[in-house]
Amino acid sequence: MTISQQILQQLVNGISLGSVYALMALGYTMVYGIIKLINFAHGEVFMIGAFVGFFSITKLGMGFFPAMFTAMIFCAILGILMERLAYRPLRNAHRMAALMTAVGLSMLFQNLALAHSWIGASAKGFPQVFPLQRFQLMENVNISSDRILTLVIAIFLMIALQFIVHKTIMGKAMRAVSFDKDAARLMGINVDKTISFTFALGSSLAAAAGVLFALNYGIVVYQMGLLPGLKAFVAAVLGGIGIIPGAMVGGLLLGITESAVSAAGGSMFRDAVAFAALIIMLLVKPTGLFGKNVREKV
Repeated sequence: MTISQQILQQLVNGISLGSVYALMALGYTMVYGIIKLINFAHGEVFMIGAFVGFFSITKLGMGFFPAMFTAMIFCAILGILMERLAYRPLRNAHRMAALMTAVGLSMLFQNLALAHSWIGASAKGFPQVFPLQRFQLMENVNISSDRILTLVIAIFLMIALQFIVHKTIMGKAMRAVSFDKDAARLMGINVDKTISFTFALGSSLAAAAGVLFALNYGIVVYQMGLLPGLKAFVAAVLGGIGIIPGAMVGGLLLGITESAVSAAGGSMFRDAVAFAALIIMLLVKPTGLFGKNVREKV
């Protein structure tokens, strides 16, 4: 395999992985854009979505697409409950209170999953719902059917999100609330409903990412959301936290970088490289690739 072929192969792998990070990063960036909160329980929503998809296939006999849709609906409802019960009472409190609540929710979901008789500590194999096939893009450059499916679904969901945000009434309300909540409320926008919708939308994307991740790696385990959740946060910051196109680009860049590091023989350092990229970005351009400096009143 030539160097150019190796580069192309890792580019293909990185885009597939990065699309999963991008779906998760969108949840982080939408919630931050609306209420300036980093929802660190987002990784556990990813994990719960993967398990709902897993049980929908293995216990209920659903096909892959109905199972993923079920996981998205379940996690959308979970996102609404999280916002109403945990975050809404703290909306006017200090940001640190909401941040620690998010960390607490993350630990709560992990331990509930660990204690649940259907989940537990042992990893479970995700069923191979489609025949695994490999397609040759060019000599020595291949892509598997599960990665193609992941990429197609991720692109579809990103396009659907862009349509919702820019072409629907609720999307206009989301943009208005993110700009100025008080002014949006004076204009007749239901701010609470808009924030709940944002949590539902972000959580459903995390669920889809969890199911796609499980499909690609063939495993579900109660801690599976921890590291991908942190990396999705890194992707959101790289692109510019609060900016939807930035989350997409940040996720893809992170996936490509990880694949390149693994191809270079540094698979043990791929996680370190992801967080090193975060540190460098914060030092060089704290607002991220698409972010802009905003004056803050004190």
